[in-house]
Amino acid sequence: MSADTGRIARDLRRFDEIVRGRIKQDLKRYVTGSEMIGRRGDRLVSIPVPRIELPRFRFGQNGKGQGQGQSSSSGEGKQGDGPAVGSAGSESGHHLLEVELSLEEMAAILGEELELPNIQPRGRARVEVASRRYDSISPEGPRSLRHLRRTMKSSLKRQISEGTWDPNDPRLVPAPEDWRYRSFRDVTRPDHAAMILYMMDVSGSMGREQKEIVRLVSFWIDTWLRSQYRSLETRYMVHDAAAKHVDQDTFYRLRESGGTKISSAYELADELLSKEFPAPEWNLYLFHFSDGDNWSGRDTEKCLELLRDKLLPNANMFCYGQVKSAYGSGQFKKDLDAALSTEDHVISCDILDREGILPAIKTFLGKGL
Repeated sequence: MSADTGRIARDLRRFDEIVRGRIKQDLKRYVTGSEMIGRRGDRLVSIPVPRIELPRFRFGQNGKGQGQGQSSSSGEGKQGDGPAVGSAGSESGHHLLEVELSLEEMAAILGEELELPNIQPRGRARVEVASRRYDSISPEGPRSLRHLRRTMKSSLKRQISEGTWDPNDPRLVPAPEDWRYRSFRDVTRPDHAAMILYMMDVSGSMGREQKEIVRLVSFWIDTWLRSQYRSLETRYMVHDAAAKHVDQDTFYRLRESGGTKISSAYELADELLSKEFPAPEWNLYLFHFSDGDNWSGRDTEKCLELLRDKLLPNANMFCYGQVKSAYGSGQFKKDLDAALSTEDHVISCDILDREGILPAIKTFLGKGL
């Protein structure tokens, strides 16, 4: 590696550290805003990072600076020295720097900032994952896998054995037989599979802002869990007085005007888990979002029974997020907490507004279940 290449690599690492630090500094803004989700690709997300100033020289005539000669009383020059306010100018403005980060990198930043523990999967591994491990050296291989240090070492040994090595002129010129290449072997390792089920109340009391909060919380939960599991399935379910399966886009856009019967969602969830996701083979994460209204106290009793007897025995954790709305009573969380406060893998929290998104994520994922 040449000196110039080394300096470029160091500068690039330094720039990456600066960008990462700026993202951590502004993490709350990224988490609570919708802009970043709209820039997401399959594996990368484009993040607008503002105000990263790179030092530069500016060429031109030197004017009177501080401590040199007389200054105007205002210290800002005479009127008319610059363009009028609102007029066109020739100076460049402030620009946003578009930085692409992988979702795994974003998950790592989120985990560091919220101090999230890594998840310990339960149950037996469901699938075998194939991967390549580069742990040996070969005399043959593609140019992209050349191992420079081993090549130079091989060249030195050859020249010493041939008697052509000159300590006063220590140049190494590798011969074709000196080149060494990184070599891999195919390995498999056990991998645990996981499924996330998102359930949301879409009755008339859940407005657009409440759904957007659910969307943001779900995105970051999904990002973190995908960093913990290679095999991850996601399912979506909505309910008012009745529950149904939907796709992701419908989940965040649908709005109904009916009443709320939460037990319909829990019954459909139990049916889904029984048919498609048996607990011995899956790590199951259930998230339910509502404003706390339910059809009746009797239906709440049915919900608690379904949780105790059907869902909780099979799930890694059940999380309930109560999103504040102008019409929701918030009663369901009170009943849930009173009945299931001793269950370690039942987690509930209030999400009053966007300021509550980060605390909610930490509450849900902070136990590492």
